[in-house]
Amino acid sequence: MANAFKNSITGIIGTESHRVYKAPGSTTSTVIGLSLANISAAEVNANVLLIANTSFQAHLIRNAPIPVGSSLVVIGGDQKVVLEAADEMRVKSSASASLSAVVSVLEQS
Repeated sequence: MANAFKNSITGIIGTESHRVYKAPGSTTSTVIGLSLANISAAEVNANVLLIANTSFQAHLIRNAPIPVGSSLVVIGGDQKVVLEAADEMRVKSSASASLSAVVSVLEQS
């Protein structure tokens, strides 16, 4: 079984749901970090969704406020999230072009 640490970086996220990471086929991914940064001039609210089997959805956070110049660590430290093949994480903001995201994962294939 091959293991690889990877980052997925998304520069601009707005009001449309944006995929920040999708587990490749035949791979189990452990999300070890997810950080969101407010890159706008006003406070924004963030939503993070986990989509499993392309149809089942669960919120990791919903309408979480992120002040100007701040960031929010959604996953990190002792918390991890496991994604099976084709599962994905999506991020959405309350304002256009207002968030950036960094997802760190361990992919096992």
